[in-house]
Amino acid sequence: MTRIALVALTLTLGLLAALAAVAASPWWCFGAVPLLALGLLGTRDLAQRRHSVLRNYPVLGHARFLLERIRPELQQYFVERNFDGRPFDRDVRTIVYERAKGTDAEQPYGTERDVQLPGYEYLVPSMAPRRAPRTPPRVRIGGPDCRRPYDMALLNVSAMSFGSLSANAILALNGGAAAGGFAHDTGEGGLSAYHLRPGGDLVWEIGTGYFGCRTQDGDFDPAEFADKAAHDHVKCVSLKLSQGAKPGIGGVLPGSKVNAEIAEVRGVPRGRTVISPPYHRLFSTPRELVRSVARLRELSGGKPTGFKLCVGSRQQFLAVCKAMLEEGTAPDFIVVDGGEGGTGAAPLEFADHVGAPLTEGLLTVHNALVGAGLRDRVRIGASGKIATGSDLVKRLVQGADYGNAARAMMFALGCIQAQRCHTNTCPSGVATQDARRARALDVRDKTPRVRRFQEATVAGALEIMASMGVTDPAGLRPHMLRQRIDPHTARSYAELYAWLEPGQLLDEPPEDWAADWRAADPDRFTV
Repeated sequence: MTRIALVALTLTLGLLAALAAVAASPWWCFGAVPLLALGLLGTRDLAQRRHSVLRNYPVLGHARFLLERIRPELQQYFVERNFDGRPFDRDVRTIVYERAKGTDAEQPYGTERDVQLPGYEYLVPSMAPRRAPRTPPRVRIGGPDCRRPYDMALLNVSAMSFGSLSANAILALNGGAAAGGFAHDTGEGGLSAYHLRPGGDLVWEIGTGYFGCRTQDGDFDPAEFADKAAHDHVKCVSLKLSQGAKPGIGGVLPGSKVNAEIAEVRGVPRGRTVISPPYHRLFSTPRELVRSVARLRELSGGKPTGFKLCVGSRQQFLAVCKAMLEEGTAPDFIVVDGGEGGTGAAPLEFADHVGAPLTEGLLTVHNALVGAGLRDRVRIGASGKIATGSDLVKRLVQGADYGNAARAMMFALGCIQAQRCHTNTCPSGVATQDARRARALDVRDKTPRVRRFQEATVAGALEIMASMGVTDPAGLRPHMLRQRIDPHTARSYAELYAWLEPGQLLDEPPEDWAADWRAADPDRFTV
């Protein structure tokens, strides 16, 4: 309430100064005019619903928008003078913000990237482009053991828990998903009323803490899981093995953030720090993992069930593939997260140095499933690093069937990337449990922004594919994406990486896969 009191005080002082100007001396006008102007501006900021930052920081918040307005000129100044030794890459947030607002995101004067630098990637247009389809294609999730398949959108909301995000942020994300016909991953923090109320399709993520379906001592509770998984809005179930921000360690939710509502959702004691273990109690071997996924599918009533991971050892993933073959069952989908990290808070050592980057993870999972003859029954999702249509197309070329976005969805909600998520003082009300700050995020305003961003990004991806001569993701091929190796050489993904043929690991593994395939043990996660 401090901000309201300050605005009221400013208005009061302005009015008193105006009275003094009338009654005593006109010199008081020099105080009355600025005070009244600031007071009225603050009142307007508190009343408007478009900008969460202004609702939390009336008057002062305008400095942020002033800097945003002059930012392109400042960036060009630094580019021309090679300010930091690196070329400037166009701010992705600008693209997301413009699409979320429903305005034109086009810019003149071409790319601001140095296309000669190693690592630069580009998609290959066709001399015979096609017309983009009006209706975006969807991806059927559900193998032969799935009784209730789900048609997934090309872009969906990635895993972000209630507790990490505010209730209003969850409501806006799910409302956008409901309006736009795409899915919303709950994150591992449990299935809350805020996920269910708007009516959007849900992917219920189950982490190592089994929040929302756990016994008092932290074990998995099959009865509670079955009861909640039966909800009509729950379309898929995802068993989280690891996440890109911190593969191999569990999460920590400080006791100060575990209020009565979060405690109820997660099934944990109020006010006590919650530590997710780094491993699952449900399984300890590749074979047990495959059986656990099959069990969750049965408990959910036959809904699509899969798992999410940040790829590490190729040999261990091949062991899971062998377990699928021997058990005669497989997950309906696998979500691959990148070791680059994402919205999840994590130790810097993990975010910077642990886990395969998303590109390498996708290529590993895709090729392993193809080589094991399993790719036709398992769909692959790319989790994160998707903010534009070109990002989505690249992930599809690299082996994904669909994508999930987290950071870009937060931008659509109004996140300004203040990087204060862990402090509970998020200035835009997105990542906080402070009721006053969270209230600044207006659900009615942000819900259509989420829908518009997803719709525009998918439309952009379809336009790019059409320019490449493709009208469906199934037509994308590795040679359509190229990467610069040095200032004079570019290679396609067909040349840079090995692409296995269906069943090749079963018949005659290629030399660079043979050793890992032989060593892969379905009854042991070999280190």
